[in-house]
Amino acid sequence: MTSQIESQTSLKLDPATYDSLETILTNKNGQIPLHKRFRAMFTLKNLADKKSIDILAKAFDDDSILLKHEVAYVLGQIKSPYANPVLRSILANRSEDPMVRHEAAEALGAIGDLSSLDILEEYLYDENVVVRETCELAIAKIKYENGKNGQESPKSLYTSIDPAPPNVKVQSVTKLRDILLDTNLPLFERYRAMFALRNLGTTEAVLALAQGLDDPSDLFRHEIAYVFGQIQSPASVPALIKTLENMNELYMVRHEAAEALGSIATSDCLPVLKKFKTDQERVVKESCEVALDMFEYENSQEFQYANGLIDLSITVDK
Repeated sequence: MTSQIESQTSLKLDPATYDSLETILTNKNGQIPLHKRFRAMFTLKNLADKKSIDILAKAFDDDSILLKHEVAYVLGQIKSPYANPVLRSILANRSEDPMVRHEAAEALGAIGDLSSLDILEEYLYDENVVVRETCELAIAKIKYENGKNGQESPKSLYTSIDPAPPNVKVQSVTKLRDILLDTNLPLFERYRAMFALRNLGTTEAVLALAQGLDDPSDLFRHEIAYVFGQIQSPASVPALIKTLENMNELYMVRHEAAEALGSIATSDCLPVLKKFKTDQERVVKESCEVALDMFEYENSQEFQYANGLIDLSITVDK
């Protein structure tokens, strides 16, 4: 593992590496498969410097909603205030797809600067409910982390920077499920229960989370599918398949279900991902393409999914 880290660190000094990753991510030749672009994106996330952020920001000119949404997510996970200006511009762009704007708002929350509160409060009244709810969560998270409670925030069992810290005061699955499903509570508190259940990771906790897929909030349902992808429990597969197969479900929820199935990567995930690889909704179709690549990775001997460096050989004329 050390040699892998040292290899990527040394490549920060090589301008040609950045140029090649940019060529792959932005698909300059128009021939690079989406899953290879995703691997380049997550490699840039691991490099996590200003040059990487600049390259990632260029992908917002792409026509793939899925790619732009994922770029916003990655910028939040890097947690550098250097990314704030581009994320603010994406959130403020009302012509951008709500799925991308939502992720930009969530990324601002992940970075956690108090200076982001102004724009998050402005779009707390956006016409799109997914954007509104994401701004609500991001505001609550920033205030929580910058207040006295933030000093007590437990570190995640996962590598992700989450939209809300887990509730560590409640350990009962039943009580956490009751909080999770109580639509009268603030969304931030319900998310804290969600991530507490994720951290427990038991079959009982997974089944409790699955009940959240019936929630009236699109954003909430999408986050349930996301945490299922993190837990990687086979117990969540039936609920995820049901979500992906539901043609009346919002595209961003179905997208998250598809990627979760790719992450779980059990044999029963494969047929449904192949089936919806030709879905009429482009975001779902592309998510299945990426999920199938994740499925292949999870069932391979590859050391690291986010190693776009192995794909540099596909770079052709810029």
